[in-house]
Amino acid sequence: MRIHTSPVLLFALLCGAIRSAAFTICAFNMQSFGDSKAANERIMTTLVRVLSRYDVCLLQEVRDGRGKAIPTLLSLLNSYDEAHQYAYVASERLGRTPIYQEQYVFVYRKGSVTVRDQYQYPDIQKGDEDAFAREPFVLRLLAPRTMIGEFVLIPQHTTPSNATKEIDELYDVFLDVKKKWGIEDVMFLGDFNAACGYVAKKNRKNIRLMSEPGFAWLIDDKVDTTVKDTTNCAYDRIVVHGERFLRAIVPNSARPFDFAKDFHLSQEQALQVSDHYPVEVKLKTLSSSGQEQTSVDWRLVISLAVFVISTPSPDWG
Repeated sequence: MRIHTSPVLLFALLCGAIRSAAFTICAFNMQSFGDSKAANERIMTTLVRVLSRYDVCLLQEVRDGRGKAIPTLLSLLNSYDEAHQYAYVASERLGRTPIYQEQYVFVYRKGSVTVRDQYQYPDIQKGDEDAFAREPFVLRLLAPRTMIGEFVLIPQHTTPSNATKEIDELYDVFLDVKKKWGIEDVMFLGDFNAACGYVAKKNRKNIRLMSEPGFAWLIDDKVDTTVKDTTNCAYDRIVVHGERFLRAIVPNSARPFDFAKDFHLSQEQALQVSDHYPVEVKLKTLSSSGQEQTSVDWRLVISLAVFVISTPSPDWG
């Protein structure tokens, strides 16, 4: 049997391996993540594989009452991805009743990003106190290799029945961040419950993140961010403010990450992890010369080269 390497095919495949060297952010509703899931090896393996894709990832529905599940997750993540070291910052436990409380947790690569500042939004506006069931935990980040450089992340997991009001109130959080830090390069992200009846189209004119100029919704209404085949809802969203931030986004990179498909999981197995897919977006990065950087995924290049070289060519006679 003759072994034949097609230069044309190899060139085409290697071109596909060349990609923009991006900085990736995600938001992931982990659906009641706590001790029970932390004790399940299959679930934790999937979560670690998901989180290893990201420079920064917002985790929601963290119900780690004993404070052990997140450290366990980080320990496994750091063991799995030897190329990076991960750390996290977490909000206080949030909720209107002591029976049900959640935390926002940001997991980040220490070599890629620095946490410059953080604060828990106080939610005490006169006449509009306690607008959020889970007040945003605001993070100010410095990512030197990105085009944007410094920016702010504002997370939100809304209460479904109050989603319209809570999404609108994010505008007040934006104004508070602008006043506090003088920064307008802001990304809002999380499970907004912004679909499937919770946010009626007729009420969108009342949501300032939709009606005020300057806000770009990167995950649109037609995107399904849920795991179940029986649902098709764009609950999870990413929104950025300002033309400068929008220019720093890799075009068309905002999307859900279908970990069930990528990791070859059944729907039943995927639902044990969460009923939501993470939503992600890529930021453009800079080379040392200040230009947008392009890099090669060498692991993919090597795999493709081995595949092409070892594949027998058809005998055309």
